[in-house]
Amino acid sequence: MKSYRLVIDCPDRVGIVAAVSRFLAEHNASIVEANHHCDKQAKWFFMRNEIEAQSIELSLAEFKQEFAQLAEQFSMNWKIVDSSVKQNVVLMASRESHCLADLLHRWHSGELDCNIVAVIANHEHLRQMAQWHGLPYHYVPFNKGEKQAAFDQVRELILQYKADTVVLARFMQIFPDELCKELAGQVINIHHSFLPSFAGAKPYHQAHERGVKLIGATCHYVTGDLDAGPIIDQEIVRISHRDSVEDMVRKGKECEKSALARGLRSHIEDRVIINGNKTVVFD
Repeated sequence: MKSYRLVIDCPDRVGIVAAVSRFLAEHNASIVEANHHCDKQAKWFFMRNEIEAQSIELSLAEFKQEFAQLAEQFSMNWKIVDSSVKQNVVLMASRESHCLADLLHRWHSGELDCNIVAVIANHEHLRQMAQWHGLPYHYVPFNKGEKQAAFDQVRELILQYKADTVVLARFMQIFPDELCKELAGQVINIHHSFLPSFAGAKPYHQAHERGVKLIGATCHYVTGDLDAGPIIDQEIVRISHRDSVEDMVRKGKECEKSALARGLRSHIEDRVIINGNKTVVFD
């Protein structure tokens, strides 16, 4: 079923839900899903309504024009998205294949409602996997002293494919700050620890040395601060003193796949609203 997703955040005040509901009712809009949340500390309001497209009397362009007046009244940040227009997604990977393979499988089976348009990697050995799925594969080497040139090439590819979202499926290179700013809110990463614990390199080794009893993975937006962007989703698994680093890596891969897939799905369904360095994620 084709729907429109109306996503709003604005300063909290009395009457927001009533005003939006009244506007939709006046145009015969049938709401099939409604979510809202108030951050009392920040005094900020968040809303996501999914509307049956065929029920509404306005075209999308007309809706935007008329709703803009209400949005201005409440100082809203807002967007309305047509669910039938799928996002273009570029996947990026390095050596590890499990997250890439999982996303491609979910996409191939229809679980992820998006257009995966290309795979970019800094190693060659995942080429056959991408090509089996009918996807172009771009090998971009990240040689010492030439990383800026490599990222310039990555940027051109992202623009070439008109990517709405970039997913770092265990892509083990640090995005430069200027590219993070240019693509703010569009780049999703999976980090193999339960952030903010064990950021940076070799988190499973860090966890093993600390003797933790839980390990996990974190899906988050990429910012200029390493492994510190707004968190979208997380997954954990229990471990014990018997688990070696290798055991943790094996068990952690399941967490990584689950957290990344859920996070990407929430993102492409417009369920995530960035709130400073946090997120509101409507299930």
